[in-house]
Amino acid sequence: MSSSPAAHGLSPIAEAAPQSLCAREPHVPADRLVAEMVPPPRFDSVRFDTYIPDPNQPSQTEAVRVLGDFAAGLGAAHGAASGRRRLFGLGRAPKAPTGPRGVYLDGGYGVGKTHLLASLWHATPAEPALKAFGTFVELTNLVGALGFQKTVQTLSGHRLLCIDEFELDDPGDTVLVSTLLGKLVDAGVALAATSNTLPGKLGEGRFAAADFLREIQGLSAHFRPLRIDGEDYRHRGLPEAPAPFSDEQVTKTAYATEGASLDDFPHLLEHLARVHPSRYGALTDGLAAVCLTDVRPVPDQSTALRLVVLADRLYDREVPVLASGMPFDRLFSEEMLNGGYRKKYFRAISRLTALARDAGPLVRDGNSDGDRT
Repeated sequence: MSSSPAAHGLSPIAEAAPQSLCAREPHVPADRLVAEMVPPPRFDSVRFDTYIPDPNQPSQTEAVRVLGDFAAGLGAAHGAASGRRRLFGLGRAPKAPTGPRGVYLDGGYGVGKTHLLASLWHATPAEPALKAFGTFVELTNLVGALGFQKTVQTLSGHRLLCIDEFELDDPGDTVLVSTLLGKLVDAGVALAATSNTLPGKLGEGRFAAADFLREIQGLSAHFRPLRIDGEDYRHRGLPEAPAPFSDEQVTKTAYATEGASLDDFPHLLEHLARVHPSRYGALTDGLAAVCLTDVRPVPDQSTALRLVVLADRLYDREVPVLASGMPFDRLFSEEMLNGGYRKKYFRAISRLTALARDAGPLVRDGNSDGDRT
């Protein structure tokens, strides 16, 4: 299906033509991977005092208190000077403190784990160059770009490493990162992590702390589990997923919104297969909105998992998503939603739904007819 303005009875305006994600093939150098290990834009301004605990879930209030104390305790961690000496191979690293040097945030999707993890990063009394924040995928990409030893050398001078969405689906990657973290703990680096669900772990949509600690084996003594109960905050008191717009409305909005992209959804899924997921963040650089026509269910699990990564990067960057076709809660088949990666798919639905709500005002501002299909 064409997304050109002519196909919808519009006059082409060259200078207002939207961008296309399918035309982008970004290259991300290794030094950018290191520099970008900070909380993403969506969580750049979050702090413990901006986290709003659910009054019916006391564990959320307790989590804020415990993490605040944990951050304050890192002020006595190895200093910047000693960290730099170890980075360049000078001097001996001080002996790591005894007792837990890490926290594991144990809770379902949408309870604010990433908000709290980013708040911990911000609250830790160290300059940004001595703190690192990234997803498990971003950390494995860093190892791939720098090599294992160089990654250890680069991160061992840090006071804190935050890992969001620790992937436990691939045993090989789990062993790789667990080995890396063991080296960093020996260097005195504090750790904080959240995780996803192992295949076959259906339950309540969360990965139990006991299972996480078992998977990372030798590192378990370094983590204090911190349970965070609650429902997905993105759906607390909010309306259900908005209905899709028409192709014409999406196209008009794309042409009326500076910095928007416009792509046919099936073609975008094909393009994602040609771009490594580590580059999906760069794929969305500078976008004010993503407009998609002909949204339909994803055809297979490999495609679905790539779409999950793109949804995460769009959510991190607060990029509204306007779409026609099927609503986002019909992207994944029942088999997928009942399978081992169900937590990822529900997270993607939740985040895309939030971004779809954010996109609503673009249609009202850009078109006189804001009626949906």
